[in-house]
Formats: sequence, structure tokens, C-alpha cells
Amino acid sequence: MTGHRPMPPGVHRASAQLPFESRLPYFDGATGWLNSPPLAKEDLLGKVVLVGFWTYTCINWLRQLPYLRAWAEKYTGEGLVVVGVHTPEFPFEQDEGNVRRAVADMRIGYPVAIDSDYAIWSAFANHYWPALYFADAQGRIRHHHYGEGEYAKSEMVIQQLLTDAGSDPGHDLVTIDPTGLEVQADWAGLRSAENYTGYGRTGDFASPGGIVPDTPTTYAAPDTLRLNHWALSGGWTIDQQAAVSNTAGGRIVYRFHARDLHMVMGPAAAGTSVRFQALVDGQPPGDDHGGDLDAEGFGTVTEQRLHQLIRQNGRVADRTFEITFLDPGVEAYAFTFG
Repeated sequence: MTGHRPMPPGVHRASAQLPFESRLPYFDGATGWLNSPPLAKEDLLGKVVLVGFWTYTCINWLRQLPYLRAWAEKYTGEGLVVVGVHTPEFPFEQDEGNVRRAVADMRIGYPVAIDSDYAIWSAFANHYWPALYFADAQGRIRHHHYGEGEYAKSEMVIQQLLTDAGSDPGHDLVTIDPTGLEVQADWAGLRSAENYTGYGRTGDFASPGGIVPDTPTTYAAPDTLRLNHWALSGGWTIDQQAAVSNTAGGRIVYRFHARDLHMVMGPAAAGTSVRFQALVDGQPPGDDHGGDLDAEGFGTVTEQRLHQLIRQNGRVADRTFEITFLDPGVEAYAFTFG
């Protein structure tokens, strides 16, 4: 749901002298396109272009998405072209079918360039998900923003560039009413940062003996965990990207402090499913369950994506999350929080 609101008090309109940062590299390296035929340089000259780098399991981008939708809806008729560049973080995000499904599920209507080879990412010298680049009607990048936030400033940059191009976009700013994964983080209560389960990027692993890379291993979880530490129990193989459960009953335990807890995970074999139960402090989550499980903590993993497991309604405190997979064959990639 989108609407419009005036510029908030204390927020100053973007400077009339936005710098010239670089030339827009365009999208010659795209491996495919969704929602549009390929967009070449000549298709975009004379248009204001907003380029947004994303990958569909990124919680930071998911919380930015409602603004991108709203800006595309409001300003496309004024001369704005929003281009989402999907550059994958995990191997399964290179699958065009997975990206296509995500685009449909997330109601993305603007053009999406598929960047599975990182060619566009490299052309922009980009390093972040999400990242926004704002180009004027002459094909010059005039502003960029990395990460979440600064939505009012970003929209005012769009309005200025459209005005400079001869359009009349007005000064009101969009309002959004996000739901589910798109709800903004509870920054005041957030004490846990993103962490991975593959040995290439993980930290604070607490199972006795540590990680045994690329080898089927039976792990045990300690009775207590320090904040932001995690552990495995049961039969797992930890590779560079993920922890893969080899037996039924495999368990992951995580001590966290956040309103929301999410996991990037999916079945290891296409077309299969893995049942699970999640607990918080040893109890079913009840009203604190996320959108991908019920009040008793039960859910089923059927596809490779970000899953919302916990959304607390009351006081946020240090809590112990545990998830037990009732079937073998899950790939767990990362925990994110909000």
C-alpha cells in the first residue's frame, strides 16, 4: 500500500548541485531480463534511471523493496526508469527460475536485469546489497546510497533529477504500509548481526571441537550459549556456503537478541521438502511465530529462500532459538535479524 506525504520537518531538499560521480555503465553484461526486453543505452537516454542492486534473500533489500515499488509506481510516468539488478549471493540465486519466482512473489513490476556472472556488479564497482545509483537524463550518476535508510533523501534526489529533465514530479513523498518481511527493523532492540553457517564466513560457532570442513560429522550443542553464538546437534556436513543436515533430527541452536529472526535455507534436493519445529527458550513460539511456521513452531521448507521464523510481539531480550529438522536434507545458509 502506498500513498503520499509532505516532506517531513527538518529534512532539507537535496542540493541543487548534486555531483557528477561517473557515467552510467548500463547493462550489457546481463545474462537475462525479467519484466522487460533488454534495456540498452539508447533506451535510457533522456530518462532518469534508478539502479538497485539486490539479491532475493537479502533482508536489508527486502525492507527497501516497498520504497522501490512505490517510486516506480509514482514516477515512471514522469520519466523515471527503475532497474533492479539481481546479483546472486548464494549459488541457488543464480537459478533464473528461482529469481523469476521471487519477482512474481514479491510483486516486482519494474525491469530486472539478471546479473549471474557479476558483470554489471563489476561495471559499477559495486560491493553492497542493497545499493542504489541515481542517474540523470544525460546518463551521469549523480548520487548513490548503500544499505537501508535515507528514503526521504533518495526520493528527493529522484524528484530533483526529474525536475532537471523537464518533468514536474511535485514534492510530496510516498508513504508505505509494509507487512511481513518488508517491515522495517526494530533497530532500538537489535543486538544480533547477520551470521552464516558455512565455514567460509561464519563466526561464534560453539559446538565442541569446532567445525570439521566438508566432512559428515556428528555435532553436539552445549547446554548454554553466549549471546550471538550458535551450535549444531546431530549429523551435518558444513561446506563453505552452508550447513547441510545428513540425518533426521538435526538441530541448530542460536542465542539472539532481536525482534525478528530469519533463516536463509532450502531443501538440498530440488522438488523435496523438509519438515521442522522451532522453539524459543524451549517453548513453542505462540504469538511470536513468524510467517513461515505456526504457533506450535511447525513448518516445512519447500524452496530456497529467506524464511521468517520469529517475530516477537513483546519485550525483546536475550533468547535461545532452536530449530529441529524432522527430515534430512536441508541446506542452512545464514541467519538474519530485524
